[in-house]
Amino acid sequence: MITCSIQNIKKMYGGNIIFEGINLEINEKERVGLVGRNGAGKSTLLRLMAKIEEPDEGKVHWKKNIQVGYLAQIQDEMNGLTVYHVLKNAFETLNDLEKQMQEYEEKMQDPLNENVSDIIIQYGEVQERFSFLGGYEIEAQIEKVCRGLNIISLLELSFQQLSGGEKTKVALATILLKQPDLLLLDEPTNHLDLVAVEWLASFLDDYPGTVVIVSHDRYFLDETITKIIDLEDGEAVIYETNFSNHIKEKESRLLKEFQDYQEQQKKIKKMREAIKRLREWANRANPPNEGLHKRARNMERAIERMEKIDKPLLHRNKMGLDMETTDRSGKDVVRMEDVKKRFENHLLFEHVEMHIRYQERVAIIGENGTGKSTLIKMLLQSQHPDAGAVYIGNNVKIGYLSQHIFQDIDPALTVIEAFRNEVAVVEGKARHILARFLFYGYAVFRRVSELSGGEKMRLRLAQLMYQDMNTLILDEPTNHLDIDSREVLEEALENFQGTIIAVSHDRYFLDKIFQRIYWIEDKKVHVYDGNYSWAREKMREQRLKLKDMLVTRDNKTNIDISPSQVHKQLKGNDKKILLEEIDNLEKELIIIERKMEVSTDVDQLMQLQEKKEEIEELWEKKYLLIEK
Repeated sequence: MITCSIQNIKKMYGGNIIFEGINLEINEKERVGLVGRNGAGKSTLLRLMAKIEEPDEGKVHWKKNIQVGYLAQIQDEMNGLTVYHVLKNAFETLNDLEKQMQEYEEKMQDPLNENVSDIIIQYGEVQERFSFLGGYEIEAQIEKVCRGLNIISLLELSFQQLSGGEKTKVALATILLKQPDLLLLDEPTNHLDLVAVEWLASFLDDYPGTVVIVSHDRYFLDETITKIIDLEDGEAVIYETNFSNHIKEKESRLLKEFQDYQEQQKKIKKMREAIKRLREWANRANPPNEGLHKRARNMERAIERMEKIDKPLLHRNKMGLDMETTDRSGKDVVRMEDVKKRFENHLLFEHVEMHIRYQERVAIIGENGTGKSTLIKMLLQSQHPDAGAVYIGNNVKIGYLSQHIFQDIDPALTVIEAFRNEVAVVEGKARHILARFLFYGYAVFRRVSELSGGEKMRLRLAQLMYQDMNTLILDEPTNHLDIDSREVLEEALENFQGTIIAVSHDRYFLDKIFQRIYWIEDKKVHVYDGNYSWAREKMREQRLKLKDMLVTRDNKTNIDISPSQVHKQLKGNDKKILLEEIDNLEKELIIIERKMEVSTDVDQLMQLQEKKEEIEELWEKKYLLIEK
């Protein structure tokens, strides 16, 4: 069944056509990826599907009574609430049923109410529906999504107090909990750490509805998508496959189109040559041969009626990035010895050992809040360790790319002014350089404050290219870049002759560029000599070993109950109380086991295991009392 159909739509902004003549069908339970360069209209198409915007021409149709979820739609509705209540509001129907149940409970407790039996029946009906719709699983669902997106620590905070990235994650969690029929996600991985990105891919794999995603994360697209809509030159081309295979199919399609174009051009050329000869022969005759002129006119009309094949663009303009080193640094670029750092009485990490040598490619990864940015600041010497030492090697010249670019810039500053503030060149040379970064013509006079995230990143990379450096420190460098620009960046980094240190959650980027991983987890920094995928597998093996160790220790636990703890006989009321206590303990065990299933934090796993052992010991004592 069709979830959403798009018929011959056209959309314009400021007199510019974004796309036109687009026809699409999105079916139930499909996993669709919208891809294309920045500015191709991906987010615009998503907003049309979300009923936020209307097309200038054409129609968008949805399945009857469809529920659509779109990330940007809900953020303004959340102010004034705690994060927990924001998430709880995702269960609108269940919240209404719960309120009805509470009202019935109050009425049942009223001794003057003469309709108690009717109320009990009504209460039972509401409770049955509440249970059927998963009302008793609300807390478990909230916990599952919060742990997956790593936002458990935000639950008691006010939504208004959160940063932009935190708000986006909470909004994403809310939409996932709502489970709309049509889930529309615009760059959902941008503010997520690596663990959360992988969890989200797994969650979407089991999602019951239809999913449409705009993303530049190549691994994420391959994991989640089975259909690609490629927006290019105002048109949409559909590929019934994942992202990687669509690249191959697109290349084959373009080559075929180019061959067809060449064949048609050859045919047209021959026809025009024939027309020219016919006219020459006709004019040589005396009088001129009208029959030959007529044949020439017929051939001209045939060319006019012919459906022309547009010449496909095999090579598009890309960002012209070329990173060069001025002179080399010493052999040792960075050394950290027994480094410890706290943040507001919270231990980030301790006993950190790091040794980075000239020309090495090193990535620092970990969940949000584990201290990646703090490590970077130590390398930049803008922060210092609480204990231990950080050494920067001889002649190390750092070029730094922050993920928070141009935040404190003068809002009136233009692109060319911002560039020339960092790079001392004349205006003509500056315009030539900026054109390599896709700022053409009057685009160089746009204000930096008006640029998109991707445009700001391109401008900063243009500045960085002309900086005196031999060591690159990059904080989320692929954020906001489209896939073409990411590929250009990757190629430039592969050719860079200096040292590269980066923080990133782009797994494709990590696998392609970096051969050493510093992984922050459990307040320690673990070192892996390999790319991200290799490090991830090693980390997974270590976690499994730890869990096996905990299970083995749990199985060996032998609980002794002394005779003095056992009553020889229990009265009826005592037994009833014990049974209730045992039931509550079993519920606690279920909750703890669920937490252990989703937890990846070693400290938390240890704490949960200790709590589990305490409850199991208490459960066995109480159970033995009943058995006696």
